Amino acid sequence: MAEPTLEQQVARLTAIEDIKRMKAQYCYYADHGYDPDGLAGLFVDDAIWDGGDFGRYEGKEAIREFFSGIKDDIVFAIHPVMNPIITVDGDTANARWWLIMWCTMMVDGKKEARWFAAEYDDDLVKRDGEWLFAHIKVEGRFMAAHGEGWADQTG
Repeated sequence: MAEPTLEQQVARLTAIEDIKRMKAQYCYYADHGYDPDGLAGLFVDDAIWDGGDFGRYEGKEAIREFFSGIKDDIVFAIHPVMNPIITVDGDTANARWWLIMWCTMMVDGKKEARWFAAEYDDDLVKRDGEWLFAHIKVEGRFMAAHGEGWADQTG
């Protein structure tokens, strides 16, 4: 197998950085009221967002609708993602990340501080020079009450 050229290496590294920036934008929109238009704009038209217990939504409009309603259930969230493993193959890519989310959820009409840990498994495509999500799978590892924490101080 031949060594990649300098141009190929730069293109791969640029794609990885573009994907990291796009995921950061996804987290920003989620952390600022689950902006449904901003989030939906990061997906291809026939994308899938599969959140396990949070539901599976097919198509950009279904994804937009889901994010429009989730802010009533998760009134505060911080989505730090870490440990990216990004594989680029031309105009397609796969990215895996860990999420450890602090959030305030509405539980029986009362705000409750929660921890949520999950793995993201993202399939992406490059369209017109821009990386977009084709499929996001969120595999929750745990969600637990934080006890007395930030719930009374946020959202």
